[in-house]
Amino acid sequence: MILTLFGPPGSGKGTQASYLVERLGIPQISTGELLRAEAASNTKLGRLAKSYMDRGDLVPDDVTVEVFRRRLSKPDVAEGALLDGFPRTADQAAELDQALHGLGRRMDRVVYIKVPTAELVSRISGRLTCPKCGRTYHPVLAPPKLDRLCDRDSTPLIERDDDKAETARHRIGVYLDQTLPVLEHYRKQGVVAEVSGEGDIEDVRRRVLEAIGRSDREQR
Repeated sequence: MILTLFGPPGSGKGTQASYLVERLGIPQISTGELLRAEAASNTKLGRLAKSYMDRGDLVPDDVTVEVFRRRLSKPDVAEGALLDGFPRTADQAAELDQALHGLGRRMDRVVYIKVPTAELVSRISGRLTCPKCGRTYHPVLAPPKLDRLCDRDSTPLIERDDDKAETARHRIGVYLDQTLPVLEHYRKQGVVAEVSGEGDIEDVRRRVLEAIGRSDREQR
C-alpha cells in the first residue's frame, strides 16, 4: 500500500504517521531525508539535488520525483510506504503518478485529517518540539513522560517561534491553500478519505485505520 497523510499543523498527522509505520511495517519516506541521503551518496542525481539545496533553492519537481521513484523501487518498499511531505503540489502529484505507474504501482490512499482552525491554533500554541528528532508534544494534549524532555532521546524540548498563535493561523492558512489542489487531484482518482482529527489519539487512530481498510480488531 502506497499512502500519504495530509493534515494542517496541529492535526496530529505526525503522531498517526508514526503509528501507521509501526502498525503496517512499512517505511516512512520523508522528502528532506531522502534528498539529503541521495546527496550524501554522491550520485549524479544526488549532486544535482545538493546543488539546489546548498543555494537554499527548492529542488525541481522532476529531480525530487526521480529520487522518490528510485526509493520506491527498493525491496523494503515491496509491502508499501508512507510518503511524508510529498507531494505538495498538484504538479508533483501528477509526476508522482507517472513514476508510480512506471513501477506498476499507484497511490492507494490519501488520508486527510480535518480539524477546525480554532482547535488547531489551540493545539499548536504552547506546543513543544524536540530539536533533535523533531517529535512534537503538548503540555495538555500530548505531554512527554518526563517534564520537557523528549520520550525518544531525552533531549530538552523547546517552544518554537512559529508555534505562537498568530503565526500558527498563518501557517494553517498557507497549508490549506497549498493542499487543496493536491487533494482535488486525488479526489478525481477516488482515493481520498477525510477523517475527523478531533477527539483523543486512539479515536483518530481508529478512523485512520478504517480509512485505509484496516480495523481495530486487526490491531489487537
